[in-house]
Amino acid sequence: MTSLGLALVLAAAICHATWNFFVKRIDGGPELIWLFSIVSVVLYLPLAIWIIAVEQPELGLAQFGFIAGSTILHLGYFLLLQTGYRKGDLSLIYPTARATGPILSSVLAITLLGEKLVPQMAVGAAIIILGVFFLTGGIRRNMSDSTASLLFGIGAGMLIGSYTAWDAHAVSVLLVPPLLLDYVSSLGRATLLAPIALRKRQLIASHWREHRLGVLAIAAFNPLAYILVLYALTFTPVTYVAPLREVSVLLTVLAGSFLLREGNIAQRLGWAAFILAGMTILVTG
Repeated sequence: MTSLGLALVLAAAICHATWNFFVKRIDGGPELIWLFSIVSVVLYLPLAIWIIAVEQPELGLAQFGFIAGSTILHLGYFLLLQTGYRKGDLSLIYPTARATGPILSSVLAITLLGEKLVPQMAVGAAIIILGVFFLTGGIRRNMSDSTASLLFGIGAGMLIGSYTAWDAHAVSVLLVPPLLLDYVSSLGRATLLAPIALRKRQLIASHWREHRLGVLAIAAFNPLAYILVLYALTFTPVTYVAPLREVSVLLTVLAGSFLLREGNIAQRLGWAAFILAGMTILVTG
């Protein structure tokens, strides 16, 4: 894995942990997804125009088909994750989703995209996934939590794996500019959620009034996190990128320990070192 690819994925992980932190604090639903999506559309409009003017991408039926599919997959992911946060255990759903995603995306990349999985990459990915699992409590913790939380987490993880492999094909094979792919996805989400936003406009106004900085942070960092990953996917195999993205779980859990004072700092730092060892093996493969 190149140093540029590593830098892009790690920066994306920091952005991902940041926007998830604010989503958790606001605790919204579909109306929040619409709000930060429409703000993202406004914020990234100049860059989208610049990409179209400078790169002049060739967008045919195949490209538009993959953009539409990406929009649906991402919308399903956001809706399922938000519903899971309201109905289940947040600390179980998020890491379960993030650990399930790279497994599926790597399998899809190998079976559908023809990528190769060497033993060193497999070992590094397995260490990262195991580290995420035990960092959040392991078997004893998971057995005691509700089945609903696990199902929501696995479902979200399956969508993560699906859109990662799907979007990797769009940007690396069909040559859809990563920023444009994510921008149209945000625009599509805002359009599809418009009827809900209309019904919940008072709640949207409340979110904006009480959590404006948080909404702006989500709107800025949510697209940026995935755009960085998409650019990494243009020259880095999914089997490297997908597991390495899981450092966002590490950052989120550690932020909970230090910023939200959730405790177990020593134990979590130990598993953090375990995850970093897996990252080292993976990126030097």
